Amino acid sequence: MKLLLLTLICSYSINGSPSRGSRIIGGSIARAGQFPWQAAIQLDNISGKYFCGGALISDQWILTAAHCVYGGKSFVIHLGSNTLLSPDANRVLLSSSTYVTHPQYNQNTLENDVGLIMLHLPITFTDYIQKIDISSMGQIVDGDVVTTTGWGQISDSAAGISNNLYYVDLVIISNAECQITYGSQIKAGMVCAVGNYNEGICTGDTGGPLITYNSDGDPVHVGIASFMSQNGCESTDPTGYTRTDIYHPWISNVTNI
Repeated sequence: MKLLLLTLICSYSINGSPSRGSRIIGGSIARAGQFPWQAAIQLDNISGKYFCGGALISDQWILTAAHCVYGGKSFVIHLGSNTLLSPDANRVLLSSSTYVTHPQYNQNTLENDVGLIMLHLPITFTDYIQKIDISSMGQIVDGDVVTTTGWGQISDSAAGISNNLYYVDLVIISNAECQITYGSQIKAGMVCAVGNYNEGICTGDTGGPLITYNSDGDPVHVGIASFMSQNGCESTDPTGYTRTDIYHPWISNVTNI
């Protein structure tokens, strides 16, 4: 059985500078404003500084993975820009120290890997900063094409977060199929996806959104990037996400959205 990469191993230490050549495994560079809900999260905790993705789900709340906020002392939230290093007038930087993790979050198994960050003040929406709706039950099924986004690294050997936001299309597989790789570690609150060959998330991408589009063509947040294989990002093993729909009632209760 292949083990999952756990807790903050899934996030990238940002003691160094971002790499301009790195990106999500496979995929394409995002256009300005293409994913206006995308958030970059810099976490400061007792063991160092780390980087994760997230998604703006209201004018005051960021949805991310629990392992991206657990034990956090402070957060810097980056909204409105697809780049981390390049000058961009649309970029907004915010700080926060308020977060909530799911009460049943398990650091060892990554069950209930859901976290929320509350901004100090509501943010003003622009063409480059918008919220994304979170899914209700049944909005993803096996075989659906979904999209994941992130600033994570390009390969197992090329450490470093990306300057540019990248996205890649994946396909949802059944939990039974995913259990062929990961065994009983795959629970009902998780969902797995595969790309062409080895496409998917890598270190620095966790916490970021998995999205689909409803019948009206509107984007819907259906998963939170949570884990990849112990065999590495470049393996052909599925990547794992926390299902948003399962946790919709809890998220709504916390955020009042």
